[in-house]
Amino acid sequence: MSPAPVPRLVEQFERGLDAPICLTWELTYACNLSCVHCLSSSGKRDPRELSTRQCMDVIDELQRMQVFYVNIGGGEPTVRSDFWELVDYATAHQVGVKFSTNGVRIDEKVAARLAASDYVDVQISLDGATAEVNDAVRGPGSFAMAIRALENLSAAGFQDAKISVVVTRHNVGQLDEFKALADRYGATLRITRLRPSGRGADVWDELHPTAAQQRELYDWLVAHGEGVLTGDSFFHLSGLGQPGALAGLNLCGAGRVVCLIDPVGDVYACPFAIHDRFLAGNILSDSGFQNVWQNSKLFAELREPQSAGACGSCDHYDGCRGGCMAAKFFTGLPLDGPDPECVQGYGEPALARERDKPKPSGDHSRSGGRTAPIPLTLLTRPPQGLVAGGPAPKKFCNESPV
Repeated sequence: MSPAPVPRLVEQFERGLDAPICLTWELTYACNLSCVHCLSSSGKRDPRELSTRQCMDVIDELQRMQVFYVNIGGGEPTVRSDFWELVDYATAHQVGVKFSTNGVRIDEKVAARLAASDYVDVQISLDGATAEVNDAVRGPGSFAMAIRALENLSAAGFQDAKISVVVTRHNVGQLDEFKALADRYGATLRITRLRPSGRGADVWDELHPTAAQQRELYDWLVAHGEGVLTGDSFFHLSGLGQPGALAGLNLCGAGRVVCLIDPVGDVYACPFAIHDRFLAGNILSDSGFQNVWQNSKLFAELREPQSAGACGSCDHYDGCRGGCMAAKFFTGLPLDGPDPECVQGYGEPALARERDKPKPSGDHSRSGGRTAPIPLTLLTRPPQGLVAGGPAPKKFCNESPV
């Protein structure tokens, strides 16, 4: 009797795993920057933040579940006073750490400490290969701060830092320059898709790449993508070519292989879907992370076979699988419809119709959030409170947490 066939990897992932492959953990909403596309609308610290002991309890649970590493973000995670204590605790308990930072705390001493660890990876956020492009999105001085962090890591002998780029219509033409920057500092380039999440919902119309730029991005990835990390975020581009032309998993992993823990212990299906609609539970009130991951009603629903919906008749469905759930949700499109950036153009008529665009569940912006989209041209005047010597914040809670 022949053995039962082993399911394809994508089929196993569709049904969900006992533990996430990619767990994102936002330790804090506090941040010294106010990036216009911040997916978590970060800025101010939430007073209900998990304590050091509660964070350690989460790490203990991840160790028991054999989660090999966790992506730590924020906000700016390094502004938590116990950040390095938690990193050391995680690595001592066989949970590797990859953390994303704008570089504010990566001085020479910290860089040397990181270079001495085999279990910590560092990802520096940079959204322009020049200060003009980067600082329009991330704030004045942020380019210099990130480059200084990369210089410190390189000088300390840190191996293979990551430069993380959110692709926008202003930086898509700088991909070669980003790659050159990564090569200069012995780093790896990682590019990700701009989602209309958090404050990104306010600027997505103005910042997301045009259809022509999507083709430019696809061609660049096919020609130069070997060794470039994408986080599987561009599977919606698969409709431009043969399935498999872009490396990665062409599947929405929300609640199946990825999820997010936020600073207060809420667990969401996806780091780009911070909304009550995708809230699976809370680690404090729902008996821990493992119980939420394995038994939440939402995750059980996401692991059921999903209908192709309006995309079922498209010849490219097997390649793009209908695109990104979060991108559809926050642009007010049906989840079983085409991606708003569908490369076959099917998203454009849907975007042209009247839509109700959901707002994120919480806004932690120091300014209270943006009230108007940014202009199509690069910003020439920084928001108040971002520049040293500029107008003073109106309230104490608006001040930089650094």
